[in-house]
Amino acid sequence: MNALTGRQKLAWAVVAIVILLYTLWPIFSILTTSFKAPSDIGTGKFWPSTWTGENYQTIFAGSAKDLFLPALRNSIGISLISTVIAVVLATFAAYAIARLDFLGKRLVLNTALAVSIFPIISLTTPLFNLWRQIGLYDTWVGLIIPYLSLTLPIAIYTLAAYFQQIPWDLERAAQVDGATTWQAFTKVIVPLAAPGVFTTAIIAFFIAWNDFVYGISLTSTSVARPVPAALAFFTGASQFEDPTGAISAAAIVVTIPIIILVLLFQRQIVSGLTQGAVKG
Repeated sequence: MNALTGRQKLAWAVVAIVILLYTLWPIFSILTTSFKAPSDIGTGKFWPSTWTGENYQTIFAGSAKDLFLPALRNSIGISLISTVIAVVLATFAAYAIARLDFLGKRLVLNTALAVSIFPIISLTTPLFNLWRQIGLYDTWVGLIIPYLSLTLPIAIYTLAAYFQQIPWDLERAAQVDGATTWQAFTKVIVPLAAPGVFTTAIIAFFIAWNDFVYGISLTSTSVARPVPAALAFFTGASQFEDPTGAISAAAIVVTIPIIILVLLFQRQIVSGLTQGAVKG
């Protein structure tokens, strides 16, 4: 394969910079808005005239504290629980799909994919009515179960592709050495699949963390309402004041965990995605 010429390298660098600016510009815009005073929001200027932490004070210790902090706790708890359950269930399901031959295996994968692209908004009204009847409305469980419908399909599909890349001779060798099927699975297959499992967990957490439709439809108080839904209820100091600054500050705060996860585990994420995407 021929090496890139200097002009080609420059062209690729320019393309990369343009894409980077295009993707990061909205984040920079929200970041600068979060440091603007209310009087500075509607001026149309990108940079604040005076940098202030008033918006962050509002969400952590001011008028929006009772709305934002419980929502942040709910998002963390519900997303983590949903992710753990989805990854555990998807690991068993994906292993069975990749390892076993049974009638309807392809149907299971196709169904998982179909569920993942099913419009969420069409499910909210039936779930709203059902949850109110059985007492799951405005509860953590009432959000965790629908979140599994979002996270499980992609988790099963991703892990099934990853498990198929693992040499099954290793499992057979472990069984020849006296290991049971369960021991071979837990001590051989799962450790080898750790990058794929980790990548799947990150993706599932992102999906649960960013959900808005279920969060706004299946909650009514701060008992279970997550951050994306809580942002819709932010208000200004008066009816004439737009809470854009406070919403921007909250958006930056809830984006920070995602950025930290990606920066800390980017190698594992890339490794899991690439190894699961190529058939050996």
